[in-house]
Amino acid sequence: MQTQTEIAAQASNDAIVSLDSVSKWFGNVVAVSDITLTIGSGITGLLGPNGAGKTTLLRMICGLYSASEGEVRLLGTDPRTDHDVYKRIGIMTENESAYEFMTGLEFVRLSARLKDLRREESHLRAAIERVDMSFALDRKISTYSRGMRQRIRLAAALVGDPELLILDEPLNGADPTQRLRFQEILHQTADEGRSVIISSHILEEVEEVSESVVLVVNGKLAAQGDFHAIRAALDDRPYHVKIECSDSKQLGGELAKLPAVQSVQFDPDGSIVVLTTNVAVLQLDLPVLAQRNDIRLTRIQPIDDSLESVFSYLVEG
Repeated sequence: MQTQTEIAAQASNDAIVSLDSVSKWFGNVVAVSDITLTIGSGITGLLGPNGAGKTTLLRMICGLYSASEGEVRLLGTDPRTDHDVYKRIGIMTENESAYEFMTGLEFVRLSARLKDLRREESHLRAAIERVDMSFALDRKISTYSRGMRQRIRLAAALVGDPELLILDEPLNGADPTQRLRFQEILHQTADEGRSVIISSHILEEVEEVSESVVLVVNGKLAAQGDFHAIRAALDDRPYHVKIECSDSKQLGGELAKLPAVQSVQFDPDGSIVVLTTNVAVLQLDLPVLAQRNDIRLTRIQPIDDSLESVFSYLVEG
């Protein structure tokens, strides 16, 4: 993981996105606080809990919001003053905004016109086919399911073969099949030399598609870098696990002997709360200890597995 100073030092002219000491506030509410980062080519995941500032950050990157402080550069230019940059990017916002009275084809055609792109009909249909929506291109959007609306909005973002796709929580409401297809499209886009920024509050969604990750919590940059290194840091954090069993006193004594266990506490309800530095090792050792001591495990529950606790560890640790 990198500090903000290290991130700023590695900024280069070929950065897709660069932010220098960027903050954004609405009245007395600070939504984004002093973020410095660069985003290169490939697929980058913007990860953080709901309310962390991800959408505000993306809107500043797109030029939809001005920064209260700092500088934002998108494809080497200022998105607030260089409107031609919008011809080079595709944006899919978090809300399901689509004109329900239009057909899918009409909606994608409108997106092309808003970008001032003179695209032949074949290009529009190709974008729709790419997201597997050709079967419904002449149907009104009002008849679409949520997943279909997400796909037609992605087709609209893909019109013009943008250099960069910016997708804000695009997998919200998608079923497993739709998620898989969405991931395939993103990888195809990256393989063609384009870049993607995708936001999510779900760690596994980002893990499945992203090469690098930007972690944001409470409007601040928690970490940036290779996903595997960051995931390792998450896995190594102290972790509380609640255990219910047939003999908590016996099991608690055995657990206290394990190197991976920092502390054992007994709750009034008879359960055990274990603080471990390696949850993977605990998951392997726990069934063995229970079987060896003839103890029946009835429940094992992580009690601080929220994204808020994960990011607090990264920020404060």
